[in-house]
Amino acid sequence: MKTPKEPTEAHRNFFRDVHDVVRLIPRGRVTTYGAIAHYLGARHGARMVGWAMMAAHPSVGPEAIPAYRVVNRLGLLTGRQHFATPTAMQDFLEAEGIQIVDDQVQDFKTRFWDPSTELS
Repeated sequence: MKTPKEPTEAHRNFFRDVHDVVRLIPRGRVTTYGAIAHYLGARHGARMVGWAMMAAHPSVGPEAIPAYRVVNRLGLLTGRQHFATPTAMQDFLEAEGIQIVDDQVQDFKTRFWDPSTELS
């Protein structure tokens, strides 16, 4: 399987679909890699969603993708190392009113946004 550094056309299309879903996550809410994969019909595609999030980081301005709103299934900020600083992901989430303790979203069940429910 190719990595994001050399994505195929199919990967680029999947990444675009992931980015479109991530742009819909409301401020103050988070979702998971797996929830996005499930919504897009790729039940076991959480890793590909992670790759799509890594590819999203160069986007700025109106094209920006709020990748910081995507966390792992336990609410952990596992993507934090892909941001400009070690605390950037947490800083963005806290600016939206989400409390983070030890790299984990607090009140995760309340903050969780499920695209399969919200977009159906």
